[in-house]
Amino acid sequence: MESSDIILGLDSGTSVVKAVAFDLQGRQLACASTRNHYYRSAGGAAQQSMTQTWQDAVAAIRKLSERVDNLAGRVVAVAVTAQGDGSWLVGKDNKPVDDAWIWLDARAAPTVDWLNQQPQARARFTATGTGLNTCQQGAQLAHMDRHYPALLAQAEVVMHCKDWLYLNLTGVRATDPSEASFTFGNFRHGQYDETVIEALGLTHHRHLLPEIVNGTQITHPLTRAAAELTGLRAGTPIALGYVDMAMTALGAGVHTGEAHTACSIVGSTGVHLRSVTLEEVWLNPAQTGYVIPLPWPGYVTQVQTNMASTLNLDWLLNLASDLLRNFGCETDHARLVQQIDRWLSEAQPASLLFHPYISLAGERGPFVNADARASFTGLHYQHNFGDLVRGVIEGIGMAARDCYQAMGSTLPGEIRLTGGAVRSQPLRQILSACIGAPVRISQRDEAGAAGAAMMAAVAIGAYPSMAHCVETWVRPLLDDAEAPDPALMQRYQQLFPTYQQIRSDLPAAWQALKQF
Repeated sequence: MESSDIILGLDSGTSVVKAVAFDLQGRQLACASTRNHYYRSAGGAAQQSMTQTWQDAVAAIRKLSERVDNLAGRVVAVAVTAQGDGSWLVGKDNKPVDDAWIWLDARAAPTVDWLNQQPQARARFTATGTGLNTCQQGAQLAHMDRHYPALLAQAEVVMHCKDWLYLNLTGVRATDPSEASFTFGNFRHGQYDETVIEALGLTHHRHLLPEIVNGTQITHPLTRAAAELTGLRAGTPIALGYVDMAMTALGAGVHTGEAHTACSIVGSTGVHLRSVTLEEVWLNPAQTGYVIPLPWPGYVTQVQTNMASTLNLDWLLNLASDLLRNFGCETDHARLVQQIDRWLSEAQPASLLFHPYISLAGERGPFVNADARASFTGLHYQHNFGDLVRGVIEGIGMAARDCYQAMGSTLPGEIRLTGGAVRSQPLRQILSACIGAPVRISQRDEAGAAGAAMMAAVAIGAYPSMAHCVETWVRPLLDDAEAPDPALMQRYQQLFPTYQQIRSDLPAAWQALKQF
């Protein structure tokens, strides 16, 4: 039977743009995607075409219309989320000033170091709850102001990726409370904070910051021009979602009403979010992590993010694939992935320590160091490839625990997991034991688009509150909790202090290696 009402969730990631159709009960009806691309260049630059990103979003919506009968006639709202951080500069006539600096851009590293040494650094962190790193728009704009002033001179407004898509859909220059508060504002009220802007040295560019709109309360109509491009009806309500980390966590169950719940998004990067009240926020002495509001009054997420999570595993499997190919043994990544559970079950637990900092951009959680690099500790002659695989995944688990411990002395009571890798039961067992908490997997396929769509569902009155929406959209899709294995958990708890000690000793090696 055809559902008459559809909410379209648009989720623009770093490499894929997805358009997802949901009915008002949260059932996913169809999904269409378009590959997106970014490029790297000298000095740590990582950029993405703003024009192409909008065109890819249009293409994804058009593809979705081919899979859903009468999509335009049935869509009652569209919600937008996207990759976080980065700087998307918009100039005259709402045209891009240049390709966007995305969250992977590391050029601002020296400016981050300089800003962190300034007298107002602590005041900025206290307001935002967010440690400064090269990913963030504030750091990038401060770096542009010092080294690329012509870019800011041409800009009329600075946006994030989802804001750019919202502008193209509605003609409205706006951002949301999540990215506004952790970049330039105060998480306690979700508005801009002049002390933060001054601490970043950007008071003279204050005019570039767009208005803040809450997508659970305010929508804007789809413009006629955007309607012609997307095939949707002009006037369709468009809701501006929060940043993709918050939307994915919301859709995967970071908060369903209970206390002490958390969510780990185990993808190429690792995102670890803990749901807390405003009074429960703990700002760590190292001044790292994020505080990101939820579209749920009175609640925020404390967040730590690993720049690389399963990217570490991809690196190891790619090494194996390249080696086999060099000897004429053709294989592919998917076939190697199918062997992971076997390797995990055959390998000896905790025989290696792996620090999973494989990203070229270094690390940002629970510490910030653009020079951070991955490493194995404890290798001996009898270790085999399966041991390396298990060591990498245990390292991902240890890094997750490292992140959660940076949010407070008490670990979460339960972790909701999402991401393709968590379909592996042995991998979930390792993560659960490393963190020391039960895990619960979400069966939601497209959690980010779902989280944004939930905001639109509240905005159009389909649900009276986010709490009511979660009961229908989220809770039924959570599997039973899986408790950690007691013996394995004890072993990892014994090993974790050593993991942290090595991590604290490694920066000297990273600095030395940087010289060559």
